[in-house]
Amino acid sequence: MYKRVLLKLSGESLGGPAGKGLETSCLRAYAQEVAEAAKAGLQIAIVNGGGNIFRGLQGVGSGFDRVDGDKMGMLATVINALALSMFIKEQGVPARVFTSTPMEPYAKYYMRDDAVQFMEGGGVALIAGGTGNPFFTTDSGAALRALEIKADALLKGTRVDGVYTADPEKDPTALKYDSISFDEAIEKRLKVMDQTAYSLCREGGMPIIVFDMNCPGNLQRILRGEKVGTLVHV
Repeated sequence: MYKRVLLKLSGESLGGPAGKGLETSCLRAYAQEVAEAAKAGLQIAIVNGGGNIFRGLQGVGSGFDRVDGDKMGMLATVINALALSMFIKEQGVPARVFTSTPMEPYAKYYMRDDAVQFMEGGGVALIAGGTGNPFFTTDSGAALRALEIKADALLKGTRVDGVYTADPEKDPTALKYDSISFDEAIEKRLKVMDQTAYSLCREGGMPIIVFDMNCPGNLQRILRGEKVGTLVHV
């Protein structure tokens, strides 16, 4: 169903149930899912958050400057990408970390054509460092990169199985959407992705599928065209 996708993962998801640090069992499970899809011919780029290590906006309340805090958060995404890339390579699939600002020799400076060429050769491109600018979330970074690489869809892997009327982990009466338009999602201020990311995807016609990445096989089901999670569309 898809030739090329961008997978967005939160930093907390890499930290296991506690959402802190790096949990090797989670890294390995995600790497297995990604590697299986790549071996089947899917071109995959990954953008991950850094909240398991440091989140710039939360740091402001503890005395951190917002701009410098966001820089720390962007560095945290690079640590996560390097970790995930090692586990993907462990599965026999090439993986390379690209960063929004120069960080050689730790990672390759992101250029759209280089990342696409690497994916076309069967590798997984992990694009870290957010947009390279403060005040933008990794959700916005994921939307930007998805549009740049001309992905067929942005897949948002979360801990819940789609978009709900409220947080299902806090509100047992929350109802799930099978599909929802960008306009409705923005109007209802549903907080699965931030408003900037929604707007970028809406203007660029980039569909978003929000799904539970912790359910084994979900990524493969999406790629087979099965209904999984919630489709956010124009």
